Parts: sequence; C-alpha cells; structure tokens
Amino acid sequence: MKKSLVGCLVLAISLLFNSNTQAQMKIGTFDEQSVLGLMPGIQKVDTILQRYVADSLKPEYDYELSEVMRLDSTFKKDSASMQAGTRGIMQKEINQHKYKIVNWQQYQNQILEQKQEELLYPFKQKVYASLERIIKEQKYTHVFKSDVLLFAPPSDNLVIKVALDLKLKFPKDIEEQLRAQGLLDSSPTNNTAKPAVKPALKPAVK
Repeated sequence: MKKSLVGCLVLAISLLFNSNTQAQMKIGTFDEQSVLGLMPGIQKVDTILQRYVADSLKPEYDYELSEVMRLDSTFKKDSASMQAGTRGIMQKEINQHKYKIVNWQQYQNQILEQKQEELLYPFKQKVYASLERIIKEQKYTHVFKSDVLLFAPPSDNLVIKVALDLKLKFPKDIEEQLRAQGLLDSSPTNNTAKPAVKPALKPAVK
C-alpha cells in the first residue's frame, strides 16, 4: 500500500512537471527530526522524560497496584455482608484500577508522548519559523517529507538550509559531505553557506 502511494505521488509530480511547464515550481524536502537532532539542548528532553517516569509515572503505577490489592482484599473479606449497590460500586472501582494496570504501557506511552510534545514545542517553534522564512524568501512552491520523494538535489534539502539559518553545528562526517558537495564554505570551523550557492541564507525579520 505504501509503495503504491509513493508511486502515485511520484507519477502525480511527473504529470505536474509535464502539463504545467509554465508554472514556476520549486520543490524542496524536509525532515523535522533531522533538524531537531542538531539543536543544542535537545538531549535534555530524554533526561527530563526519564525523570518524569521515575518521579511521576512509577509512583502512579505503584498507587494503582496498591489500590487494587487493598480494595480486592476488602471486597473478598466484606462482600458477603455488603448491600448489592455497595458491592457493585466497589467492583466497578476495582475493575477501573485493574484496567489501568493491564493497559499501563499504552497509558504511559500516551502520557510520555504528550509530555515530549510539550518539551519539544520551543524547539519546533524555532525550526518552523526558520522553515517558513526560507520557503517564502526562496519561493518554494512545494515541500515534501524527505522520505516521500525518491530523489531531490541536496541544494533543495531544506534540512540543510534550516540548520544553516539557525547556525546549528553538523556532525563532522555530515559537515565533510556537505563541503564535498559545495554546500558549505571551506572553513573547517564555520557552518555557513558557501557564497557561490544561491540564494544565500539570511534570517528575515518578521
């Protein structure tokens, strides 16, 4: 299904190029995770999430487990003398705690995903503000996720342009590859766009 979808997308792009030659199309690719991985301080997110699990989620799980054991013990001891309504309410409460424990992993994943999005929000704000500037300044008409297009020239990889715009430092091996492709200047300590590459990246004031 995924291969079929990619094939249809590539065909659609091809038809656009062939049938709409008068339109000035400029296509770029972008991968959010690639830029986020370069941002200073992003490593702290994992540390904060691990601490959140230890300080908040584990105590919550321990509480749910202790409540199940306490209520279940009380229910087994006193259920015979309980009124039907009280017994039903208590059974419902026990089942709620049991359900949460049985589905704990799913619950924890949802909570962690929400917490991660909260922590990543300031980073994503900077990334997408930069991406928006570049799209407008360099007149990109279409931007696709990097794993959707089968081929795109490195000069239209907006991950590189956003990273340069935000003055992020590339890993040494990636930096060497970019220099070899002429996308960075020759200075070994400077992650800036090579002057010959057009258009130059300059942060725009909103």
